[in-house]
Amino acid sequence: MHVVLPDGKRLEVAAGATAADVAAAIGPGLARAALGARLDGALSDLMTPVHDGAQVAIVTKRDADDLLFLQRHTLAHVLAQAVRELMVAEGHAPGDVKMGIGPVIEAGFYYDFDLPRSLTPEDLEAIEARMRAIVAADLPLARTEVPRDAALARWRAAGDPYKVELIEDLPEDVAITFYAQGDAEAGFTDLCRGPHVPRTGSVTPHFKLTSVAGAYWRGDERRPMMQRVYGVAFGSAEDLERHEWQVAEARRRDHRKLGAELDIFVLDEDVGPGLPLWLPRGTVMIDELERLAKEMEDAAGYKRVRSPHLSKEQLFLKSGHLPYYADSMYPAMELDDVRYFVKPMNCPFHHKIYAARPRSYRDLPLRLAEYGTCYRYEDSGALMGLMRVRSMQMNDAHIYCTEDQFEAEFLKVIDLYLAYFELFGIDEYRMRLSKHAPDGLGKKYVDQPELWVRTEDMVRRAMTDAGIPFFEADDEAAFYGPKIDVQIKSAIGREFTLATNQVDFAQPGRFDLTYVDEHNQKQTPICLHRAPLSTHERMIGFLIEHFAGDFPLWLAPEQVRIVPIADRHVAPAHELVDRLAAVGLRAEVDASNERMQAKIRDAELYKVPYVVILGDHEVDDGTVAFRSRQEPERRGVPVAAFIDHLAAHARARSRTIEPLAT
Repeated sequence: MHVVLPDGKRLEVAAGATAADVAAAIGPGLARAALGARLDGALSDLMTPVHDGAQVAIVTKRDADDLLFLQRHTLAHVLAQAVRELMVAEGHAPGDVKMGIGPVIEAGFYYDFDLPRSLTPEDLEAIEARMRAIVAADLPLARTEVPRDAALARWRAAGDPYKVELIEDLPEDVAITFYAQGDAEAGFTDLCRGPHVPRTGSVTPHFKLTSVAGAYWRGDERRPMMQRVYGVAFGSAEDLERHEWQVAEARRRDHRKLGAELDIFVLDEDVGPGLPLWLPRGTVMIDELERLAKEMEDAAGYKRVRSPHLSKEQLFLKSGHLPYYADSMYPAMELDDVRYFVKPMNCPFHHKIYAARPRSYRDLPLRLAEYGTCYRYEDSGALMGLMRVRSMQMNDAHIYCTEDQFEAEFLKVIDLYLAYFELFGIDEYRMRLSKHAPDGLGKKYVDQPELWVRTEDMVRRAMTDAGIPFFEADDEAAFYGPKIDVQIKSAIGREFTLATNQVDFAQPGRFDLTYVDEHNQKQTPICLHRAPLSTHERMIGFLIEHFAGDFPLWLAPEQVRIVPIADRHVAPAHELVDRLAAVGLRAEVDASNERMQAKIRDAELYKVPYVVILGDHEVDDGTVAFRSRQEPERRGVPVAAFIDHLAAHARARSRTIEPLAT
């Protein structure tokens, strides 16, 4: 048979040849350097047979990303072997070590175990030492394809129900493969589809086990709890060191930790998981974000609307959300034989607002905006502080426009994103064109293939014409149309979707939304769904981590803390609070009995941007002395100059503050 090489040349190889055989046929130098392969574009290993006519590219050290994936996967197997060896060395039978899965994840790998005892953080050092011994032994890996019955018999005999379940769940037409490390009989063998590096000695030495945690089997809280051991691996010591710094920085900036320390929000079990309570300081931040959004949207021609928190079932049947979104909705409430749902999104309500009046082409584009509260029943295992919640206040809007207006309106939304990113100092982001998957039509996506292709092309053309960089991803669209998802990378390297700009070609028709065009003919508008500031929950969670709780002046819940030196300075301190409040600045007086340095320390823990010290000298001269997180300490500053200085920066929503002129 023959294979096709990257340069287009055909290479004759024996039937049943592996990727390693292809590398050897190309030349002995490549055979020595080969560590993996790409077969028809898919990452594979050297042990996998190639088919007639396959396109084959050999992976070497120069293919850093591919190689790192292979190394991380093999390290997961090395981890499993090390854990089994540790348990056996302690006197446990090999059958007492039951294994789940061991995939590659971002930055590394993990493996799930059902073990005769609980692992402790102290065990990680011993396990890692065994891993390094297995790597140093440079054990060869061998791939074997096994008949289904033989595979089931092996793992039933081993008493491992997890592997048996995995095999039973595999489709009949999927090959079942084992990978052995070292001796096929006495060494370590695992059920796995690959791919791997050819030898344990080929893995990167820059790996480290990081933690052990509980994890339900297959993510189902009704299934057994397993022990999950996590590890990280990188191609260089520098990359590993940078990752460890990011992890430490993530702990320091974690919005859950800072949110509690700064009195921004709480999660209470009596209220329910994923249902945050906003404390006064967090509510200030919400108010500031809403004020920002209203200013920006007013300037952009949006009209504000409001909608209820629940609706009759028929609204979500009409929109199509119930068939596609039911698993993420709270169960129905029934009253007087009518079923009601709390709303998971605002769009059906906005469609009804559009439909409440006849519309002409002269009315379009119509931009309806609302900070609407929505409720989604996220899986409990997916909840994470403010980043993934069940109650959310969404910076939502729907733009109804003609096809001729589409590109301009779509790009105005993108421009709005970019303006917000500039304001918050968000430099690392990627825009993703999220498309449908053809095999999901009718199940996950509206079954209108021609419209999918057409609208995806409209979005692609708009982004390309505007010169905005983007990448494409299949099977990430909304059920009613493609979208641009803005993938943000936080200061600690975490990437997530912060904002979306979605095209809807389905719901306007479902709601019979129309406008009369210039020829007096009824037409259906295009609808854009957009949420540039995401939800209050996710946005504030992001901003806590982005600024490490050290917010710019305009966003800080408390902008000025006034520390009177003695009781006789308390009244003048409150007068200063009133003067600051008159220009929209937020200030508090610390009139406690603590010593002055303790009061200053308390303000620093709350990361208050300005701490004003007020004593006899300041009261008599009409001045202030202040400490700032962003400018040099000053004394003898006239009160009016101080207030004007802060007010100007707060109005401008400056991220940094120019020092007060002397």
